Order: sequence, then structure tokens, then C-alpha cells
Amino acid sequence: MNPLKTIAAALIAALISFPALAGPYANAASQCMADRTTGKDRKDLAKWIFIAMGAHPDIRNLSAASGTELDSSSRTVGALFSRLIAENCAGEFSALVANEGSESIGIAFEFLGKLAMRELMTDSEVSAALAGFEKYIDRPKVSSVLTPKQNGR
Repeated sequence: MNPLKTIAAALIAALISFPALAGPYANAASQCMADRTTGKDRKDLAKWIFIAMGAHPDIRNLSAASGTELDSSSRTVGALFSRLIAENCAGEFSALVANEGSESIGIAFEFLGKLAMRELMTDSEVSAALAGFEKYIDRPKVSSVLTPKQNGR
């Protein structure tokens, strides 16, 4: 598989997947990227993920992003990936591929994707929007499942 497609797929999968088991080289590459990205870099990455997800046919009508905005965001993220892989964390990625295979690149980028999403999720307005579903929870029904049962009761 194309390593760049692996990276993009891993970023999206990071939002919906179970944690992958990372080896020491993937952990080192992940840590390097965490250390060498700024809040702006992570927001740019989250923006790209958001715009790309808006291309899905079932939610396309909810996105105001244009093809030009997607291209601009893709250009920004492409430069970020290039900088991280070929400059800032070149040694870590070289060791990762040599020792754990190119498939492990995705594991390192899953970590960065999660950091990017965390960058947005910590905003109070985003937290409030995410918490909005709580007013629609059927609390008695949910509580009946989540309340520990007494022995024999």
C-alpha cells in the first residue's frame, strides 16, 4: 500500500478505531511528531480531517467547505507531513520503516491525528456542542443498564 495513503487512512481511522499496538520505533516517531508540531499544526491537521469528512455523500450538505478550501488544506497538510517525515523526524521514521515496516507509519500518524482532535476538543465551545446530545438521553433506560445490580436483586 502507498505509505501516504496509509497515513491519511490512519488519521481518519484514529477517530473510529481501537488503539493500535505500537512498537518502540512507532512510539519514537509518534513522540517526535508530538514534540515537533505546534498547536497550529495540529489545528491545520484537524481542519483537513474535518473538510475531508465533509466530502462524504451523507454529510456533504452540512459542509460549506469548497474544493478550493480542501485543496488549500491538503497543501498545508502535505507540507506538514513532508516536514515531519523528511526533516524533523527523519531519523525516527527511517528507523521505524527499517525495524517495524512501512505499515507502522500509520500507527505513528494515528497518534498525531488523536493529538489534532484533542486540540479541537479542548475548546469550550466544541465541548459544549459535543455535550448537547446529553439532553436527549433516555436517562431511566440508560441508568437501568449502567446501574450495578445487587446480588439476587
